[in-house]
Amino acid sequence: MTTDASSAEAPRTPGSPRPARITAAAVLVAVQGAVVAGLGAGMLVMLLTGSRADDTTQALAGAATVLALAVLPLAAARGLWLRRRWSRGPAVIVQLMALPVGWQMAQNGGVWLAAGAVIALTALAVLVCLVNPTATEALGIGPREPRDA
Repeated sequence: MTTDASSAEAPRTPGSPRPARITAAAVLVAVQGAVVAGLGAGMLVMLLTGSRADDTTQALAGAATVLALAVLPLAAARGLWLRRRWSRGPAVIVQLMALPVGWQMAQNGGVWLAAGAVIALTALAVLVCLVNPTATEALGIGPREPRDA
């Protein structure tokens, strides 16, 4: 059995349209990444304008961390859009991290309840899209063929 590096990166069926579930998952994951990037940029702006900068080093590290965390969902969204096999894992990991965040936010009530519900429901929607057989087939993920002995 030979593996070709280019086959792992190439879209599964270039001529066929992208399944709606993959498109929906890619868009939702991209929105999640954009929101996280926006929060990181907002933290950076607050640091640079001097508002709420008690400890500059800690604020800079926090902003850099949040901006770095935005890279994973954005890369996964691009991979899903292009139907890359590798993108499903990072997208699922982001959703599994988002579920407890949404739950914890919802525990605070008020506006946090709504924000937490949106985060959790979005994560569940992406997970449902990504575990669907249509999506896994479009990404080239499926049961492994038995090896010849």
